[in-house]
Amino acid sequence: MASAPLPRGWKNHIKSSLLHAISLATAALTVARSRSANDRLRAELERATNEIALLQEELEIKDSRWSRLAPRKRPHYTPIQRMRVLQLKAARGWSYEQAAAVFVVDEQTLKSWLRRIDEEGESGLVQLSEPVNRFPDFVRYLVRQLKALCPTMGKVRIAQVLARAGLHLGATTVGRILKETEPIPEDMACTITIETRSVKARNPGELWHVDLTAVPIGAGFWVPWLPHSLPQSWPFCWWVAVVVDHVSRAVVGLTIFRSPPTAIEMQAAISEAIRGVGRPPKYIITDQGSQFRSGSWRRYCRDRAIRPRFGAVGQHGSIAIVERFIRAMKNECTTRMLVPLNLAAMRYELGLYAAWYNEHRPSQALAGRTPREVYDGLRPANTKPRIEPRADWPDNASCASPQTMIRCECGATVTVIISYVEGRRHLPVVELREAA
Repeated sequence: MASAPLPRGWKNHIKSSLLHAISLATAALTVARSRSANDRLRAELERATNEIALLQEELEIKDSRWSRLAPRKRPHYTPIQRMRVLQLKAARGWSYEQAAAVFVVDEQTLKSWLRRIDEEGESGLVQLSEPVNRFPDFVRYLVRQLKALCPTMGKVRIAQVLARAGLHLGATTVGRILKETEPIPEDMACTITIETRSVKARNPGELWHVDLTAVPIGAGFWVPWLPHSLPQSWPFCWWVAVVVDHVSRAVVGLTIFRSPPTAIEMQAAISEAIRGVGRPPKYIITDQGSQFRSGSWRRYCRDRAIRPRFGAVGQHGSIAIVERFIRAMKNECTTRMLVPLNLAAMRYELGLYAAWYNEHRPSQALAGRTPREVYDGLRPANTKPRIEPRADWPDNASCASPQTMIRCECGATVTVIISYVEGRRHLPVVELREAA
């Protein structure tokens, strides 16, 4: 059989021809597999086998490079990588000799890692990897302390309060921390300093909501004798007229009466709120109480170019807004203190709560902003640069909403300052400062 003549200079192109042949064989194999749709399992097995062979070749090339270096000149494995090596050795069931050959280290080195595996701290020879997004223990301590000092705060309120102070946590993260039962290390708890001091508060629309509510002075209105109820007037309860702005949820008026107010008394309360704001609203929404169905009320609104409207109880965007504030006022204020019998003292207590509500209490309906920030058009505190306690958190990674820039270096610790408006424990103001 006669052999075919080889072209002149064929030796100069044999290497490139080999590469072309390998590429052509890979392409042909891919086409052949695509045509054998009825044998997908075999095609997958062949593909996996081919991939394993290529990875083995890749690792062999890399290992041969490091094996040529003297052991003292090879780069050291990090503490986390050492732990991963030992984990893989245990999973594979390798001997020291096999593991040393795979990772190009000495057998005595592996034995030394195993002997020192239980060392703790940053200087530990072998360390477990910690998730980048895990908050340090002092953050967990802070969340638990806030819940203990301010029991009325739920997980959403705690997240919003901390975001306004500069520490952004998700509501689900706060909830998970509150459900934890394991103790926090004492050295972590000591990094938090909680101080208390008194702070002064001040009180600041087109659409106002007005409603009346009775605040019991004692435990309630029921008694065990006939007729089983107490008169809903002083000294058994106070009547409170509440005026809330629709857009900002700000309290623009709080007036206290000894008994259910008349239409004239309600007009005086609205006039006081108008003087405080500086101008009358365009609309006022009320319920259908007798004070708001009288002719004098309609004349009062007409003289001031106010359009009175009746709201539907329980309807979203109607009188439900002011009723939501009344429920918050009772849950967070009047049920957590001894309601005074003196009218001036009662006015003072509710005035403090209204000022705290407007300036320091974030609202879920306002995306964590306070009523005063919305009413006066101020920059929300939760959009200012934040504190990042996670040391390895990437600078460009997102945080719990709202998204903000990092104020200082990652891994910062903080000092917590919990203030109380005029010393009232039910009116907390939380502030975070970077620890020195």
